[in-house]
Amino acid sequence: MIPFLDLGAAYRELKPEIDAAVSRVLDSGWYILGPEVDAFEAEWAAYCDAKHAVGLANGLDALTLALRALDIGPGDEVVVPSNTYIATWLAVTGVGATPVPVEPDVATHNIDPARIEAAITSRTRALLPVHLYGQPADMDPILDIARRHGLRVIEDAAQAHGARYKGKRIGAHGDIVCWSFYPGKNLGALGDAGAITTDDAALAERVALLRNYGSRQKYVNEEAGVNSRLDPIQAAVLRVKLGALEEWTERRRAVASAYTVGLAECGLILPHVPEWAEPAWHLYVVQTSDRDALQGRMTKAGIGTLIHYPIPPHMQKAYANMNLTEDALPLARQLAAEVLSLPIGPHLDLGSISCVKKTVGLNTSIRRSEGTRH
Repeated sequence: MIPFLDLGAAYRELKPEIDAAVSRVLDSGWYILGPEVDAFEAEWAAYCDAKHAVGLANGLDALTLALRALDIGPGDEVVVPSNTYIATWLAVTGVGATPVPVEPDVATHNIDPARIEAAITSRTRALLPVHLYGQPADMDPILDIARRHGLRVIEDAAQAHGARYKGKRIGAHGDIVCWSFYPGKNLGALGDAGAITTDDAALAERVALLRNYGSRQKYVNEEAGVNSRLDPIQAAVLRVKLGALEEWTERRRAVASAYTVGLAECGLILPHVPEWAEPAWHLYVVQTSDRDALQGRMTKAGIGTLIHYPIPPHMQKAYANMNLTEDALPLARQLAAEVLSLPIGPHLDLGSISCVKKTVGLNTSIRRSEGTRH
C-alpha cells in the first residue's frame, strides 16, 4: 500500500526532537501562549521574510481574523477564487461579507488576474488570492489591481509553506498572509494550528488582540474577540519541524520532478509552473477527463490518491443561497471533475514513485487500447 501522505513517517524522522520539545513545554508549566509561542512566531516570521507573525488556533481563524483586522464585514465584498477549498469562502461569509468568485487560470488553477477587475464593484474591499497546491498565485498583477482600486490583499497560503514568487518567499507580498499548520500541510502540527504573517505592525497587533478575547490585559476586553491562540505544545512541535522544512521541500521537489519526467508521455495534463514560480509542491495535481477511471485503477493497485476538490464552493449546499447555477463557474466545475492528486511527500521513496508512474502509464495504455477497439 502506498499512502497518499505518510504523517507517521514525519514524526518518526524527528521523534527524539519532537518528544523533547513536547516534554519541555509540559515541564515548563506554561500552557497558554508564552515563550514557546513567542519563539515560534519570531522564527516563522523570519522564515517568511515578514516582520511579524501571530500564532492562531487554525487556518480558518487566520483568514477570519485577518478580515476582521481589516474591518471587513456586512455589506462588503471580497474577491475570491472559484477554485479553492471552501475555507476561503467560509471566512468571508463568517464575517458577514460576500465572496465574489473569479475563475482560475486554466494552466495553474490559481485565480486568473486578468478576470479580477470585472468582478470589482463599489462594495469590494479586498482581494483574496490562494496559493493553491503550493503554487504561488501571480501576485504582481493582483497587487497592481489592488493599488489602483484602493483594495487590501489577503493571501491564503495554507498550502504554500516555503514557496517563492519571483525569488521571494510567500509571507508578506500582500497586506496579510494566512497560514494553516493542519497535520497534512508541508509544515504541519500534531493537531490544528495556524498563523498570520505581515509587515504591518498595526495589523499584527489587531490580530493578536482578537485571538485573545479582544484583551491585552487580563479581564480587560477592548473588543469582542475570540479564543484562537496557538497552543504552546503545537508551537514547540512546529519549531522542530521548521528546522526540517527546507530539506523536506527539496524532497517534494524531487518527487514532483520525477513525476513530471516520468509521466510526460501519459496523456495527462501535468502541473504548469510559470518561470517566476518556485512551488512548495504541497500537491502534485494531474488533470484528465478519465479521472474517475484513473483513480479507480490507482486504488485497485493500492495507491492512495485524493481529489482537491471534488465539489467547488459554489456547488456546495452551504452556498445555495448565492443562487449560482452549476454552470455559473464552468472552469471550477470542470477542474472538480478532472483533477487528481498523486501521492507526494518528503517520505515517498523511489520504489513508490516508480510504482505510481507505472500504474498511471498502465492506465494510459488501457485507454489507448480501448480507443483502438472503438
